[in-house]
Amino acid sequence: MTKTAAIIGGGVIGGGWLARFLLNGWDVNVFDPDPEAERKIAEVLGNARHALPMLYDHALPKEGKLTFCATMQAAVQNADWIQESVPERLDIKHKVLSEIQHYCPKDAILGSSTSGFKPSELQEKSDFPDQIMVCHPFNPVYLLPLIEVVPSVQTSASHIARAKDVLSSVGLYGLHVRKEIDAHIADRFLEAVWREGLWLIKDGIATTEEIDNAIRYGFGLRWAQMGLFETYRVAGGEAGMAHFIAQFGPCLEWPWTKLMDVPELTDELVQTIADQSDAQSGHKTIRELERLRDNNLVSIMRALKQQDNAAGSLINEHEKTLVSIQKPVGKIQTVTRKIPVDWTDYNGHMNEGRYGQVFSDAADGFMLAIGADADYIASGNSFFTVETTIKYLVETHAGEDIVVDTTVNLAEGKKLKLSHEMRRVDGTVLATCAQFLLHVDLDTRKSSDPVGAVATAIAALKP
Repeated sequence: MTKTAAIIGGGVIGGGWLARFLLNGWDVNVFDPDPEAERKIAEVLGNARHALPMLYDHALPKEGKLTFCATMQAAVQNADWIQESVPERLDIKHKVLSEIQHYCPKDAILGSSTSGFKPSELQEKSDFPDQIMVCHPFNPVYLLPLIEVVPSVQTSASHIARAKDVLSSVGLYGLHVRKEIDAHIADRFLEAVWREGLWLIKDGIATTEEIDNAIRYGFGLRWAQMGLFETYRVAGGEAGMAHFIAQFGPCLEWPWTKLMDVPELTDELVQTIADQSDAQSGHKTIRELERLRDNNLVSIMRALKQQDNAAGSLINEHEKTLVSIQKPVGKIQTVTRKIPVDWTDYNGHMNEGRYGQVFSDAADGFMLAIGADADYIASGNSFFTVETTIKYLVETHAGEDIVVDTTVNLAEGKKLKLSHEMRRVDGTVLATCAQFLLHVDLDTRKSSDPVGAVATAIAALKP
């Protein structure tokens, strides 16, 4: 049964939540009195439709239904998950949460996107505090997986457990913050770096671009896959973390930073920061910067996916829930996916080696259909590709949705010939592939006849 999410507040964060749920097959109700809400959400959703499917090698579920609601009641009355993303003012949040709880089901999950308020503060005027928790995301919500799940002592354990399950089901990672604290966990780190950055600019030591370069060319790359403490453990060498702390711990007493102090945000300092930021990236529009950010994140996260590490391992786990195995009857669809940005070359179209990847994935999809899966391989049997002939017919570009249909041309003992047709969803044929495979005994590494249910499935496929 389709689930329904209600998004209250459709700004950048609310729109990101909306996209994450919608593109994972949820129906989404939105309430935002801003007359520009539909336009703003459409732009965020456009970015998400471009980027999120690129992370995966299988198609996401069929997109849910998006409904813009005229009232709060209409948005929340049938919702399974409600996400509040209104401005960071406690009086506004109290008013909105009260109205939500007046109309929503008592078993609905009610999360707030607040980056600063504690859940106990949000619950202060609630008659049903059990339902309320912080679910703090990171922009863009449709790509970055971290959600800080922060309950208070009054939040029910069942709501917390269900919230984490729902987040996992849409490819997010719910980090359970066991003790509430101002700004939770991640923003406390960001605020520390932000404060130090303000001092470096105020004191004329670095510009906005130089600070950003220090992050993105240095520790930012390390943090993407190891984080802070694991990085420092490696820095400690063979002696590990204890050696690192012994070596660098005394530095904490040196006046290296000004983290306990904040520079006054005078008009002069604000203007300096704004001027430097304009010089750094003012030549690009916000939409262009968002697209650049998303393409970069997709490439980084897909690299981590290939290594099954950090954010990449979350994508792999989520992708397992997306695989659909068809029965091997006639022509079957073996690939449905979006072409990722890291598959294109200097000519701006898909690299020829990636066509081989697509058709290899198509063969794997066919193998699953006939039962030649991981268990079959573990039993000592598999198919090896002997020959492929690929014809490149039309250019393929990043962001295009493609499918591959596979047909059996020969199924005779250990011999299997497949033909694959790769096309856009509008029917345009982009490439074809003729593939010859042999069944192999993995112990002898020689060709052999298929066995068991796989042999039966192949026999039924003879053209």
